[in-house]
Amino acid sequence: MHMVIYALVEAPTQHDALVEGKAVFDRLVGANPHGCAVFDYYCTFDEEDTTVAGKARWGDLPTAAPINSEEGGELLDRAWNATKEEFQRNLDRVKEALDELSDEEIMRDEDLARHAFHQVGAYEGPSVPMYDQHAMGIRHRDQLDRVLEEEEDSQTLWIVPADVHF
Repeated sequence: MHMVIYALVEAPTQHDALVEGKAVFDRLVGANPHGCAVFDYYCTFDEEDTTVAGKARWGDLPTAAPINSEEGGELLDRAWNATKEEFQRNLDRVKEALDELSDEEIMRDEDLARHAFHQVGAYEGPSVPMYDQHAMGIRHRDQLDRVLEEEEDSQTLWIVPADVHF
């Protein structure tokens, strides 16, 4: 499956932001010694030679955008909405499992109940669409606000999207 994820990175230029974003994505696909693979591969939106990922799948997204620009604000809204929707979807599955399944059925992972529990608590992977500069998942609004506040007076915070496969 494919999804778009986003990295919030500090950089002086769009080129540097893309480089920093790719470093985040490299960590998430296990491409460097300090990363663990939570996604199979990624494609950034500067890549033109693919027919199954990136622009070919999702359309023309910015390669990287300053967070305080119109494009950056739109990407940030998409990223935050995806974060809330994925959390709510998994939380609803957990609540349903608790209401409808016995402890034994949950233990057996009937209807993928335990998977939903795991997804609600995940720090990275398909249930977490947004990451900071250190490849740490941004899972709640306080985390996002801290990242945004750190760069509030600066023009250096960028958002970089990537298509990932998991």
